[in-house]
Amino acid sequence: MKKLNLKFIKEGLKLTVINLALLFVFLELGSLGFYFIRNQQFFYTREKSEDYRDLGINLEGVRVGGESIVERLHPFFGFVQKPGPDFRPGFKYNNYGFITPYDYPFVKTSDNQLIVGVFGGSVASNYSIYEVNNKVLEQIFRQIPEYKDKEIILLSFAIGGYKQPQQLLILNYMLARGQKFDLIINIDGFNEVALSNLNNQRQLDFAMPSPAHIEPLTGLANNSLSNKALRTLLEIKDNKEQLGDSIESLQDCKLASCYAVKSVYVQTLVKNYRENLQRFERYRNKPLDQNQESVIFFYSQDSVLPDAVFFEQVADYWAKTSILMHQVATANNIPYFHFFQPNQYWKTNRKFSEAEKKIALSEASPYEKGVKIGYPLLLERIDDLKANNVNIFNAVSIFDDVAEPVYGDNCCHYNAKGDEVFSNYIGRSIVETLTGKPLEENTKK
Repeated sequence: MKKLNLKFIKEGLKLTVINLALLFVFLELGSLGFYFIRNQQFFYTREKSEDYRDLGINLEGVRVGGESIVERLHPFFGFVQKPGPDFRPGFKYNNYGFITPYDYPFVKTSDNQLIVGVFGGSVASNYSIYEVNNKVLEQIFRQIPEYKDKEIILLSFAIGGYKQPQQLLILNYMLARGQKFDLIINIDGFNEVALSNLNNQRQLDFAMPSPAHIEPLTGLANNSLSNKALRTLLEIKDNKEQLGDSIESLQDCKLASCYAVKSVYVQTLVKNYRENLQRFERYRNKPLDQNQESVIFFYSQDSVLPDAVFFEQVADYWAKTSILMHQVATANNIPYFHFFQPNQYWKTNRKFSEAEKKIALSEASPYEKGVKIGYPLLLERIDDLKANNVNIFNAVSIFDDVAEPVYGDNCCHYNAKGDEVFSNYIGRSIVETLTGKPLEENTKK
């Protein structure tokens, strides 16, 4: 009887081991297929990269690390990000709080270098990161004989949430601090209408920084955050610590099944992180009014202005600040190029696939109204800018003929394909303006 029971146990263990082995094989095969579909390469022979984009996970807007709020109040710029490391290889939050490989002021180490300053919000910041990694502008410049040997040093002065007059103020400040530029790029338009609309709703002057970015910081400074908001900040801190550890372990996976399971876990952490940010937005206290004690001063409005009045003021101010940036650059012999950014909520001839619609469009978007009302008014000012000799380029339709998805979220940001198209448009526009000829003519020589 004992021998029979022992035989059954051995057979059961054998069957269990076989089933587990088969389960592992099927899981590994499925994971290999999952990885190949996503990355178009075989997992075991993949080219390993430290670039977070190659993980197949959208980490835009996520700063991996322990702190819950990484922005800091700045006495001149409104807010910046705290200097420290970044998860993108070669990048850091530098001594001024900008995402870049360099500290500022940057001084040329060779006469062959061209210093290009980029100003704007998160789209401009993402453009800078893409440019540093892919050198699109430098490659296009090399097609022109007088620029073929130049090394472009791209310096970012852009942070998510920036809108005029922050670009204008930062340009003047950095020039006063001795930063030299050979060329300046300003990318804006979206934040000026979408985020300024939030200013109006909160009865803040439109020229004040974005309330979505500044109010959490002023709440901390005033010690006026609710207990729920503070608890949410701690959850965000925990999210980011877990994300940092998980991304590091994900890159060390030796098996496709390990990679598949951990990538799903990382995506869950990113989702929780973003949900906590939204929860924090709901929980934080309303800004203090002028009759309450606060260590932060804002210019306020007596009431919410009618859309027709408000957006006209925003459009006039946007045009004025860009003209001033051009004048400052011209006075310092620096070519200035202004790009009006494309956005999914401004209707062009682009046809969205059903898959891209799910990523790019949201009926609950807090930005759609500002774009639909504000964009046509900004576009009307483009002729005024050109009349003032501003090199301004209307990029709203550059994605119309691109079949692949180009948007990375339902706000305003682009995926890798969108960044590629946008970067090429910027590079070609600059070179054609500098040379006075279409790029095709130049490349024939």
